[in-house]
Amino acid sequence: MHNFFYTRANSIEEAIDGIRVDSAAKYVAGGTNLIDLLKYNIERADVLVDVNHVEVFPDAEQMADGCLRLSAFMTNADTAYHPLVEKKYPLLSEAILAGASAQIRNMATNGGNLLQRTRCYYFYDPAMPCNKREPGSGCPALNGYNRMMAILGTSSECIAVFPSDMCVALAALGAVVEVEGPSGQRHIPFSEFHRLPGRTPHLDNNLEAGEIITAICLPPEGFSRNYAYLKLRDRNSYAFALVSVALALEMDGECIREARIALGGVAHKPWRVPDAEDFLQGREATPGNFAAAADLILQGAQAFEHNGFKIELAKKAIVRAGKMALHPETHLPGAQPPSFENL
Repeated sequence: MHNFFYTRANSIEEAIDGIRVDSAAKYVAGGTNLIDLLKYNIERADVLVDVNHVEVFPDAEQMADGCLRLSAFMTNADTAYHPLVEKKYPLLSEAILAGASAQIRNMATNGGNLLQRTRCYYFYDPAMPCNKREPGSGCPALNGYNRMMAILGTSSECIAVFPSDMCVALAALGAVVEVEGPSGQRHIPFSEFHRLPGRTPHLDNNLEAGEIITAICLPPEGFSRNYAYLKLRDRNSYAFALVSVALALEMDGECIREARIALGGVAHKPWRVPDAEDFLQGREATPGNFAAAADLILQGAQAFEHNGFKIELAKKAIVRAGKMALHPETHLPGAQPPSFENL
């Protein structure tokens, strides 16, 4: 590990100043991803600016317009179990609890979750070239072992996937990210926060130099009645998704008034296709309609040697999540799952 200096910030202004003074500085909160990256010499920092003691507002604050403002410094565990999140945004709570382990959720922060790096095997191996780690060095995943890699939004520079579960739910909910930096405060719609690889796969998001995430704002509509987070993985705990689906519905009798669908494990960012959601509007919540929406979402999917199964898996997962969303009571441990005889 590269040697670094440590400093503690007690305010947002101190944190930003700490970065501005040294361009090789990084913010650290839970450190559940960053510390690993530093230990493996995948990332380097001359200074770590500890933001755990920054207090700008309550962990979770109900706003006058009905939005819920979550602190970026709040842990994933505290967020998942917060009464307002459990009651109004259960999709987010389920997604968080599907990720990592209890110990990591107790340390990891909301802001850090948005900033975690890919778990691509080649990215984590400094002996291998990687355009995300060293721009211009190549992407061995293209012709290598690519079972976990992306099928949507890829480029010739990178086919890595974004690993977060929490962010898939935030994408479906249409959250807004609050950031602050040397140029002041900004509000970034969640769909615009993360980037596709294109020619610059080393840039994961649209943060500007020195900016820090301060909050995540959830819209008034939380889809608390009909929702599902389905995560398909190689084992039932502490594993990243092969495919995940965050699906939320607002129903009007048997018909869908509004639908939200976001996929994880398939792209460089949470994948959402508004045209597929518009297709479902006004239609019955049937397996056939969910399958048609899935076809729209997976349009343009590109399989590589080892991950072609993800395309059909994602389509079936969307249909299954749609069925689950109609019966959220079946998500509870020990509950009888909904019938899928017609799928």
